Amino acid sequence: MLLLRSAALPAALFVSLLCMQPAAHAQGCVAAHSPQPIIAGLNPTNESTIAHSAGTSFLHGLTISTGYRVYNSYRHYIGTVYQEQRQAQHSAVVNHVNLFELDLNYQVTPRLSVIASIPGMEASRHGQSSPLNAYHSGGIGDVTVGVQSWVFRPPTESHGNVAISAQLKLPTGINDAKGTKTSSNGSTTTLPFDESIQPGDGTWGFSLGTEAYRELYWHTSTYFTGSWLFSPQDTTGVATGRGAPGEGVVSAADQYLWRGGFSRPITGVKPLRGLALSIGGRMEGVPVRDAFGSSNGFRRPGYVISIEPGMMYEHGRWGLYASGPWAMERNRKTSVTDLANQTHGDAAFSDYTVIAGMSRTF
Repeated sequence: MLLLRSAALPAALFVSLLCMQPAAHAQGCVAAHSPQPIIAGLNPTNESTIAHSAGTSFLHGLTISTGYRVYNSYRHYIGTVYQEQRQAQHSAVVNHVNLFELDLNYQVTPRLSVIASIPGMEASRHGQSSPLNAYHSGGIGDVTVGVQSWVFRPPTESHGNVAISAQLKLPTGINDAKGTKTSSNGSTTTLPFDESIQPGDGTWGFSLGTEAYRELYWHTSTYFTGSWLFSPQDTTGVATGRGAPGEGVVSAADQYLWRGGFSRPITGVKPLRGLALSIGGRMEGVPVRDAFGSSNGFRRPGYVISIEPGMMYEHGRWGLYASGPWAMERNRKTSVTDLANQTHGDAAFSDYTVIAGMSRTF
């Protein structure tokens, strides 16, 4: 039980639980093609999980986690410039997105675990002036499966550790949910919804991730997580209905997430034992060009940099967490098709995101 009293535990909990957040993509329609969780596999494979894993139940070593994320994107940007006129003209497009995630983590050895994530989505999209004429979409996203390993066998004498993970993204996500669009002359056309409210992109991919934590001074620890989802396929093959050259189909885009900061347990107050607080920075988004393969088709590349306060509470085999990333910088970058067409599209971002979840270790 000395392991559970370690001052480094809050860092391990924050790194493992807070980075399990569903849909680690930018707060809006930048990560336009799907909400697959690029870092979900780095969930509670932490020192607490390992300490709890001993037992005789056939479930021992298993951690089940659920996550929820919600945001409203409506502030339009071109580059880092806020398009105030969209609000004044009531021409802004509003996305309301609810993201869900079920994570499974089975501890094979103290260092190695098998991980899987099943994301889901429920979303709507409408014009600022016509909230009643909203498009609604929902369904399962792209499932990921893989492995994670700690570099050093837990627990470590330094009260710190580093983990690496690799996951395969399966093309299970719905990427062509459709709706009917009525033009000004009264004609109707059935087209897939905008890629920002599609549950998945339906292509094969893989992700690499890392997480690390280290106790510093006065029970304060530092943490870092990073992940990149690689989508080698050029496009998803799903039509966009856009008329600009090269934008007729959806691009299969990479995604990334970086997080880092500090956490500290609440000490000296018995009713708050098990509670820890964190503060850090967060950057997530979609690159202009993928690391592998071509980057043709329509995408909204860009990023969001946020300040992220959070909290984590652990009691026995249960863990609860919440965080609220607040956007500090938003940037809709120039895409490959924008460069070819000598233009610069925009993207809608949210001001903040609410993230919450819980886990149970058996």
